[in-house]
Amino acid sequence: MTSKTLSLSLLGLDVYIVEIETDLSNGLPAVNLVGLADAAVKESKERVRAAIKNSGFQWPDQRITISLAPSDIKKEGVGFDLAIALGILASDGQINGETLKNYFFLGELSLDGQLRASRGILAMGLELSRLPGGNKNLIIPEENSREAAIIPGISVWAVKNLKEAVRFLAEPASLGPLKKEIAQIGKSSADYSLDFSEVKGQYYAKRALEVAVAGGHNIILLGPPGSGKTMLAKRIPTIMPKLSPTEALEITKIHSVAGILPKNEGFINTRPFRCPHHSISDIALIGGGSIPKPGEISLSHHGVLFLDELPEFNRKALEALRQPLEENLICVNRIKKTVVFPASFILVAALNPCPCGNYFNPHKKCHCSQTKIRNYLGRISGPLLDRIDLHIEVAQVRYRELSDTREAEPSQAIRQRVESARGIQKQRFSCEGISSNSQMTAKLIRKYCVLDKEARELIRMAVEEFSISARGYDKILKVGRTIGDLDGSQEIKAEHIAEAIQYRALDQKIPG
Repeated sequence: MTSKTLSLSLLGLDVYIVEIETDLSNGLPAVNLVGLADAAVKESKERVRAAIKNSGFQWPDQRITISLAPSDIKKEGVGFDLAIALGILASDGQINGETLKNYFFLGELSLDGQLRASRGILAMGLELSRLPGGNKNLIIPEENSREAAIIPGISVWAVKNLKEAVRFLAEPASLGPLKKEIAQIGKSSADYSLDFSEVKGQYYAKRALEVAVAGGHNIILLGPPGSGKTMLAKRIPTIMPKLSPTEALEITKIHSVAGILPKNEGFINTRPFRCPHHSISDIALIGGGSIPKPGEISLSHHGVLFLDELPEFNRKALEALRQPLEENLICVNRIKKTVVFPASFILVAALNPCPCGNYFNPHKKCHCSQTKIRNYLGRISGPLLDRIDLHIEVAQVRYRELSDTREAEPSQAIRQRVESARGIQKQRFSCEGISSNSQMTAKLIRKYCVLDKEARELIRMAVEEFSISARGYDKILKVGRTIGDLDGSQEIKAEHIAEAIQYRALDQKIPG
């Protein structure tokens, strides 16, 4: 007897339907699983066998063939266990196979029949809601209930184990669908334990970070050890605009696919702050693998990617950042499929100016030779530096600033100015398909970054004096536009361009 169950699987962020056909026939007892399954899927036959027996059902003493279609796409993960178990029971006549066609099934089975959480439930549920047809019913593990409850347009039931799933199929009224909680997304206040009021001094760096966040610009912090680069970077999410429901849903979807959604959390309501170690590989940073998964740049989507000790990172990994920094996405090419992951993030990089860290420090002597400094900073390519909008020197904090008992400006006050500037940009670009100054193309720069005579003369001198590239020239105009927005000015004035130029002049201190 043959039965059919339906499940869902992931390829990157894309979702496709998997039809699981189960056939029982006479012959030596065996389980054959076909359909381009990976090792985790192949091992499911052992988990399913134990789960069926330990749940009080009979394991068929026949030859079992399980086919996963489409057969030309590699299946990975453990989310097919529940569908396979129900297909076997239906083929053996222990449950009614007609009821299976009305549902999609997801979940890993433990040996005692309990259901464990699966990754990517949110992405799969969202895709199911967009599919044509009447079957928009999803049965999932109870551990995924909060995540699944925010999916609109489908009915979701959460079960604890195989036995409860069988009981529900026999008596649908025994279990109610999950209550939708999507209205909560993005509306509760973000809870941050850090605040800019804790940072003493560093007014120049804090102003630069405000400009960077207001326009969505990438920034590099250069300074001696202990100057506060990491402390400043960790507080950047606290001054970013609050997440919109759409942004929160996108972030939650990516983290769900990666399998790192916090337990007991239905959605992520704070801006991501990712801080990978410098030993990270290029695949872990940008995403990929034999079955592509999102990397750190996608996990930073709508948030911050902080690369501390930038020269220590693998050169290949850093060079892979070029495309996402320009296009806000990353394409991972495989033989049969090209997977696209979103990667709209603010890159914040920190580094010492030399191996000993004291090259810019007026109070400590640098013992590094010019050759050592050039080799150290030469690990970062010019094209990558060119894609970073602001280069900021973070000086050592003086004693009088450290001992000042007055509280510095809180993150909330800075965030209000940032949100005001972002509001101006949202209105400006309402018909352009972008949302921030950093995303302007060359055409939009010419349209929205018109300079008066004084500002043009100022930027001309800067380009000639510092040998600024064409991309660097565009970056200055974009940053100048952001400074003007923070100032509430419709025009880009000479003082706005002057401030933007000083945020690019730091690289002139690096020895040539």
